[in-house]
Amino acid sequence: MAVIFKKTSGLTDAQTHYCPGCTHGIIHRLVAEVLEEMDVVGSAIGVAPVGCSVLAYNYFNCDMHEAAHGRAPACATGIKRVNPNNTVFTYQGDGDLASIGAAEIVHAANRGEKITVIFVNNTTYGMTGGQMAPTTLIGEKGTTCQAGRDPELHGYPIRISEMLSTLTGARYIERVRVDTPAEVRKAKKAIRKAFEVQMAGLGFSMVEVLSTCPTNWGKTPVDALQWLRDNMVPYYPVQNFKDIDIEAALAEKAAKEEK
Repeated sequence: MAVIFKKTSGLTDAQTHYCPGCTHGIIHRLVAEVLEEMDVVGSAIGVAPVGCSVLAYNYFNCDMHEAAHGRAPACATGIKRVNPNNTVFTYQGDGDLASIGAAEIVHAANRGEKITVIFVNNTTYGMTGGQMAPTTLIGEKGTTCQAGRDPELHGYPIRISEMLSTLTGARYIERVRVDTPAEVRKAKKAIRKAFEVQMAGLGFSMVEVLSTCPTNWGKTPVDALQWLRDNMVPYYPVQNFKDIDIEAALAEKAAKEEK
């Protein structure tokens, strides 16, 4: 019998700890499938953050490194520089990347570090109970903003992709979502392109994935997906913010090296 779909070898057989309806599992599978299809599972090195995906080292079937809170880009920088032929990626949530790790992600992108970042944005601190994150939307409630985020008190939600796309060292930045099968396919395409940019040695790449947190949002999995569409997408538009023609960039790079 022909196999139509099977579990990717990029993931282990460990049962994940994620809450029902959380889309971390989908994103894990997409990253793992891309690594498998590009035949780099054996040479990939991932960096797990602090947050809901702190146990990612149990799930990805490649070498993994655990980073201190927010420091995944710094760890990935060191790993990539001493292992330039390996495929290095970080997998980070918004509390990790956009808050305590804001300096690390900005400077890694600005330096053009040849790493790939998978940034999962669910607008909340998921693991620690739903505190307000840098990405929490205006009016959205959290344990530390029980009346809803007030820009006069808390500032505005940070659009990380838009910000990083202004940096010269960032070569590929795209925001995707995983709330429908069609959007999942688009997300996988973006993740593959991000890894291709790294493997071509062209610089920093990041894919931001809009995700759900039914538990801390206090919604069913189905309602959480609709809340993402109705509230997150208008503020965090799904689009490519910085693209690169890999073949043209490689040709330009070769021409400069010949001079």
